[in-house]
Amino acid sequence: MTAASKHDRLHIGVIGPVPPPNGGMAMQTRQLVRLLRESGEQVTLLPTNPPYRPAWAGRVPGLRALVRLLPYSVAVWRLAGRVDVIHLMANSGWSWHLFAAPVLWLARLRGTPVLVNYRGGEASTFLSRSARWVNLSLRHAQALVVPSGYLRAVFADYGYNCDVVPNIIDTALFSPASAAEAPGKVFTFAITRNLEKIYDVGTALQAFARVQAAAATGTPAPALRLVVAGSGPEEAALRAQAQSLGITNMVHFAGRLDRDQVAALYRKADVLLNPTTVDNMPNSVIEALASGVPVISTDVGGVPYIVTHEKTALLVPAQNADAMAAAMELLMADANLCSRLAHAGLASVADYTWSRVHGQWLAQYRQALGEPVCA
Repeated sequence: MTAASKHDRLHIGVIGPVPPPNGGMAMQTRQLVRLLRESGEQVTLLPTNPPYRPAWAGRVPGLRALVRLLPYSVAVWRLAGRVDVIHLMANSGWSWHLFAAPVLWLARLRGTPVLVNYRGGEASTFLSRSARWVNLSLRHAQALVVPSGYLRAVFADYGYNCDVVPNIIDTALFSPASAAEAPGKVFTFAITRNLEKIYDVGTALQAFARVQAAAATGTPAPALRLVVAGSGPEEAALRAQAQSLGITNMVHFAGRLDRDQVAALYRKADVLLNPTTVDNMPNSVIEALASGVPVISTDVGGVPYIVTHEKTALLVPAQNADAMAAAMELLMADANLCSRLAHAGLASVADYTWSRVHGQWLAQYRQALGEPVCA
């Protein structure tokens, strides 16, 4: 580890997943590294998800962990000897045991402080099962930082003190639509989540089908569309569900979109749906708020910590298609409510901008080094 005084530029090692795939933590890792570098910090990135070499090893369940873990451990050892502090992006389950715990043990041997930036909406379940094993390594961290008050409360239940530094939103990319880009005559709902069971896109399909059936009785019947942007193991089942519900012609499965495409989708959308059953601080919700798009979300996990029901979003119970459909119909019928939610949501994202978050991270790095934050 190098010696950095309070007035020197720090050398920060960032360890975490990067796209592809475009998961929330991977996107935050890439964005953090880019913004730190643009702000003049020296940053070395160590991805936890590099391509398998040889490629066929990634198709063998028992072998792929070994093939990735051995070179990863060597890379962590080398990184810990080069940087002043390690910013470790951590998650639940095997991700913790395979990619977070080794960093804490190896960095301890090298005397390099580690800031654990824990993310993931399943933290409560994970800690209830594995708190003893997690503590064996987590106790060696110099700092524990989470992106939401929800996760801070979860860790407090297990005796951990956390600081909160929120996710970062790129307001240059995610911004309200111009007049030329504004949504058209087709009322468009959007979903921007991976197609996995925990995100429960199926409930949103049921809700959309009910809204469509009710709308079809109107005179004239409003034109509706649902765009599902994402990919994952549930795609085939969701397509089959849309067909069985009779909404195939109104639902567009857009596949995995890049950031520019997601931003363009928000500018064309009237409402974002977030039907998840588990969540922490969903990037999709913050991106929609920054884009001036009203949000309907389930009230699970950390979501109520970032939006307020009927002020910055509409919140509904998880796995409740009737409640989601009612919220969708409410926004379709009340343009003033849509406008109020959009404006309040847009104002709320100021706390997630880099101008606010940058100094918070620098203070965290200094504290992890045992240096005073203020002169």
